[in-house]
Amino acid sequence: MKTALIAPRPLDTLDLPDELDGRTGVNRATGRRQISADDDLAAVRAWLARVADTPTTFENYRKEAERLLLWSLVQPGKPLSSLTHEDLLAYQRFLADPQPRGRWVAGGRKFPREDPRWRPFHGPLATSSQRQAMVILNALFSWLVGAGYLAGNPLSLSRQRARRAAPRITRFLERDLWQEVKVHIDSLPRETDRERERERYWRARWLFTLLYLGGLRISEVSGNTMGRFFCRRDADGHGRWWLDVPGKGDRERLVPASAEMMVELGRYRRERGLPVLPAPHEDTPLVLPLGKSMKPLTRAALHTIVKGIFAGAAGKLRLRGDEYVARAAQLERASAHWPRHSAGSHMADGDVDLRLIRDNLGHASLTTTSLYLHADDDQRHRETEQKHRIAW
Repeated sequence: MKTALIAPRPLDTLDLPDELDGRTGVNRATGRRQISADDDLAAVRAWLARVADTPTTFENYRKEAERLLLWSLVQPGKPLSSLTHEDLLAYQRFLADPQPRGRWVAGGRKFPREDPRWRPFHGPLATSSQRQAMVILNALFSWLVGAGYLAGNPLSLSRQRARRAAPRITRFLERDLWQEVKVHIDSLPRETDRERERERYWRARWLFTLLYLGGLRISEVSGNTMGRFFCRRDADGHGRWWLDVPGKGDRERLVPASAEMMVELGRYRRERGLPVLPAPHEDTPLVLPLGKSMKPLTRAALHTIVKGIFAGAAGKLRLRGDEYVARAAQLERASAHWPRHSAGSHMADGDVDLRLIRDNLGHASLTTTSLYLHADDDQRHRETEQKHRIAW
């Protein structure tokens, strides 16, 4: 039996019909309950009450619980506490295309929850948003089982991927998210008479160039100087720039300074009133504070700059609608180490030889005492420059 509920209403104003309130749901537990809820709506509200003091989490949890509860009433016409594993599979397919559109989708606008035109969806959910929705709902069902309200979690039967060792690189940005970061940086004020705003833009652009093109750790940025850039000629007489990086565990490595990186260095130095190219052994820090100071920024200060950029890009993503929330949350989790991991991942995706990636990121010790560059180093420089670009 399907309810006559034509226009779904928000969770806070919803009033369930007796036959769908879940008091007789087939998945109700028969033992002692840890919550006082007698019906599905009260049980969901008890789950949400745990996160009421964290607005973003509360809104995301409420949204997913609300969508499922309304769908269960209208589509299969059964209470939440009677949903089966098969029902949840159907619901996940529904998320990819909520139909009928007039009932579920708010026509491209975000109406207030008290507006009768409010709808729980703004359009189909992307695959990542579908996955995020099911993660949240799995947490809901697991909690209701633990609270003694439900007998079992229908989502626990979902196919589990074969156990395997965790991937070595997990904290990285896919190319579309990396593009969002670059777009945000390029949106910062630069054509302005305010000198500090211009400096902030060029500093962010240069810092992210270093972290991504150079694959540098934040400690390698804060502890290095521009005087460690140097140029050597290869066997064909072609001049190639490199950055000598004192790295982790007192190891040093040579990072290819591509033409693109050197252009960005020159732009940053020119903005700071410095010659385009650094002098040998120049002690200017790789990244400078705003203003006249020439002191190196601390690791904490660099972390703050990077996190601020990620937060700004995430904020712009959230403005696009609910389907971007999961992607924005990923950006908000990102730290200053993520551009390094992103660089390695993107180089691998671009068919850069894994041995060259290893050497670029300093995953193996390098001989840096030689006064000349070996042929293998020249190949590494050429391939890095051709296949690993930031493309501002």
